[in-house]
Amino acid sequence: MKRVMLEIAYDGTNYCGWQIQPNGITVEEVINKTLTELLKEPIFVIGASRTDSGVHALGNVAVFDTNTKIPGEKISFALNQRLPKDIVIQKSREVPLDFHPRYCNSRKTYEYRILNSRFPIPTERLYSYFIYYPLDTDAMKKAAEYLVGEHDFKSFCSNRTQVVDTIRRVYDINIERNKDMIVDITISGNGFLYNMVRIIVGTLVKVGLGVYPPEHVHEILEKKDRMAAGPKAPAQGLMLKCIEYPDLVDENK
Repeated sequence: MKRVMLEIAYDGTNYCGWQIQPNGITVEEVINKTLTELLKEPIFVIGASRTDSGVHALGNVAVFDTNTKIPGEKISFALNQRLPKDIVIQKSREVPLDFHPRYCNSRKTYEYRILNSRFPIPTERLYSYFIYYPLDTDAMKKAAEYLVGEHDFKSFCSNRTQVVDTIRRVYDINIERNKDMIVDITISGNGFLYNMVRIIVGTLVKVGLGVYPPEHVHEILEKKDRMAAGPKAPAQGLMLKCIEYPDLVDENK
């Protein structure tokens, strides 16, 4: 028996998120089915991040246990020949049997893309949040500073969250305007609550539109109340960029 880790990229447009559910096809379901057919044994992957419907990924992580004799680093090639074009395994390798992608020390990085222009661009419609009114990115950067560090992010998670501990550490938030139309918000942390990134973005947009002053974000944190924060930004602008495991040695490098 061995444990294999997959680094997975996918376009989330046609999927009801990562996690298997009864109301539609999911990324996890497709990978389980394809691995089971490939390896001729029942396979059930364990994912690191349960991305929502419509959310994309460049580097989500999952592991599975198998008795196959196929080397771990070769599974990605065989799997990609069978997967649909909107799911691609970027890398596969064997990891220790006790490695768990959700409970091991990690750094997650999400990127949120906003199209801030006079008119929408058709090629961006599935991968960005279109906002017509100009955004003050300098004000958004000032507001984001209040969110960096270890805080109770209860105001920034959906009420549906099942976790008891809402304290998380955000390492950094970068906001950059590219080519005058695209605003990229990159957020890294040791973990994120349900819808946390999308609610942070929705709140920062309120600041960028002048609805909130930057310092109001600190007040939102202190209230520990979801109703105090801004709206949840649309799913299609969000992408899980990467998940890094500093304690996991990669022998293939």
